[in-house]
Amino acid sequence: MFNSLSDRLQDTFSKLRGKGRLTEDDINSAMREIRMALLEADVNYRVVKEFVAACKTKCMSSEVLDSLTPAQNVVKIVLDQLTELLGSTDSKLVLAQNRTPNVIMLVGLQGSGKTTAAAKLAYLLKSKGHSPLLAACDTHRPAAADQLATLGSEIGVPVYRGNGKDAVVVAKGSVVDAVDRLCDIVIVDTAGRLQIDEDMMKEAVDIKKAVKPDQILMVVDAMTGQDIVNVVSTFAERVDFDGVIMSKLDGDARGGGALSVRAVTGKPIKFVSMGEKPDSLEVFHPDRMAKRILGMGDVVGIIEQAQKVATQQDMADAERMLKTGFTMDDMLAQMQQIRKMGGLKKLMGMIPGAERLAAQTNTEVDETQIAKVEAMIRSMTPDERARPKKINGQRRRRIADGSGRTVQEVNVLLKQWSEANKMMGKMRQMAGTAANSKQARRQMRSMMRNISGPAAGRRR
Repeated sequence: MFNSLSDRLQDTFSKLRGKGRLTEDDINSAMREIRMALLEADVNYRVVKEFVAACKTKCMSSEVLDSLTPAQNVVKIVLDQLTELLGSTDSKLVLAQNRTPNVIMLVGLQGSGKTTAAAKLAYLLKSKGHSPLLAACDTHRPAAADQLATLGSEIGVPVYRGNGKDAVVVAKGSVVDAVDRLCDIVIVDTAGRLQIDEDMMKEAVDIKKAVKPDQILMVVDAMTGQDIVNVVSTFAERVDFDGVIMSKLDGDARGGGALSVRAVTGKPIKFVSMGEKPDSLEVFHPDRMAKRILGMGDVVGIIEQAQKVATQQDMADAERMLKTGFTMDDMLAQMQQIRKMGGLKKLMGMIPGAERLAAQTNTEVDETQIAKVEAMIRSMTPDERARPKKINGQRRRRIADGSGRTVQEVNVLLKQWSEANKMMGKMRQMAGTAANSKQARRQMRSMMRNISGPAAGRRR
């Protein structure tokens, strides 16, 4: 979503890096380009005005102009201001300790993705040890309750539908049902509203009075532009929500709304949705998002994603590969790990400079490549997977026919395996030359445990 903005900002910084010292005109020119980049990203113009003014004031200081590395100081200032614009610090979901069940109410406009966000939030809370219940309080949209019931069954979370007619009655009944089911959290999915729909806005207020939610979260479509100011202001005035769930952040819109909502309302962004799958809802980290926008990547995020999918078996496989080599099954396992971590596009967005390099070299990220590789590997016999060097021309033809690919694609796959196997061989040699092989193995085990973290212990 922020690719265009990111490219414009990085181009601006590149011009500054080419200069040994910066003048006032250089700063003015850079601020003008940053202003245009933000406006083109559809950020609210008042937010842009305040943002650029704050950056300019700090950049005009003698510490920047007289510095030996002025460009780096400018980047640091813009990064800090962008982080402050997005929220400065993480905002966690606040739940009452002395109340069961806790009630979380979702509000928002029609089409903002509330029902899907409710299911994703339930999935996230369930993964953290909670027992959530979904309440189908959207009694206006046809089949809204059916959609929530379907999503609930997919993630193993119960859904309360009540009489399906009166949203306030359904909300009250969901709290009673949660007590009976021993659920500790109720997530209330309300009907989508138009800004001018006073009756439905009043219904949201009535639900709030009836169930007294611990947290009210507004679901905002990240593809909303400057109009997001009017949307969030109206909801803030009527229901006084506590935070924002930003949906559809994996889209290709300009993303100005995501940069405006915190500054306009003062309400923090608590979660962002980065895809369609139930596990695509993530806790929002302002500093990491600011770094990604400026092309600095999110290395911590990559580590956290790896921790989520790491298992005890992964550590054992890593040790085995150092001893016996890299097989096709190992390559397949790595491809599947990438898929679990959100796919190639998501990972590239978290690697510093990767997206920009791909654009400069006209390299397109093909998410279907993983499925193609998987098909080719699964067309091999167990013996061929364990010993790919024995795959001759006749076997390559059979594998290509069995997977629906070409012989050339099979050749590319085998070449990739060969390069990976050579790299694994070098690592094995390095481990073998250690003064104490037992000590080296202990260090490897320790390293793998640090990488996998507590997630591995939970899934043992």
